[in-house]
Amino acid sequence: MTSFGKAQDRGKLSVVATPIGNLEDMTLRALRVLKEADFVACEDTRNTRKLLSHFDIHTPAIADSKVLGLLAQGKHVALVSDAGTPGVSDPGNEVVWRAREQGAHIETIPGASALPAALAIAGLRAHTFTFYGFLPIKKGREKLFKEIGETKRASIFYESPHRIMKALESLAKVAPTRRVGLYRELTKLYEESLIGTPQELHDTLTEDPNKQRGEFVVIVEGE
Repeated sequence: MTSFGKAQDRGKLSVVATPIGNLEDMTLRALRVLKEADFVACEDTRNTRKLLSHFDIHTPAIADSKVLGLLAQGKHVALVSDAGTPGVSDPGNEVVWRAREQGAHIETIPGASALPAALAIAGLRAHTFTFYGFLPIKKGREKLFKEIGETKRASIFYESPHRIMKALESLAKVAPTRRVGLYRELTKLYEESLIGTPQELHDTLTEDPNKQRGEFVVIVEGE
């Protein structure tokens, strides 16, 4: 059993969502917290410094590996990911878990996330769904596609531009008649939504390789 003691003596961790594309996705609360924090912990300090500089925020950016030590000193640390909400398919989840074990006070500063952004414009049956995050590159990948093809609920996962064609090929084998939605470059200039069977989408992306660019949210419609 964890002994929490006084949270204010164990530091404060603010889990802050940042834009997934459009910088106007940033919330007023997130801006305030990033300014008030002692440090901003992140995956890549180069990316985060660009974000902070854009909003004229001068809080020091540090590697997320330093979070626990700073919390132990009673510091206020804001945790961000490279884009979106920390903990949703990124290493932030482990940082939060360890901070909680350490007894820190933890608060959420919600905002942009690719998962609900895609669901909002999906137009597909996805009242209940399984979210897989980024699928494994090799081991266990085909097993998951088989699971996706057999389940009656919707399935959602993230995919990179380098593997989207192979993902559609796998879906064509396990769920050839199911409708699939591809949502790429969400909130960015070239945001696009494509819906069709796996083979139809594969043909569309083959005809126009530009549509293979960007990060994808893939939604396989439920039955």
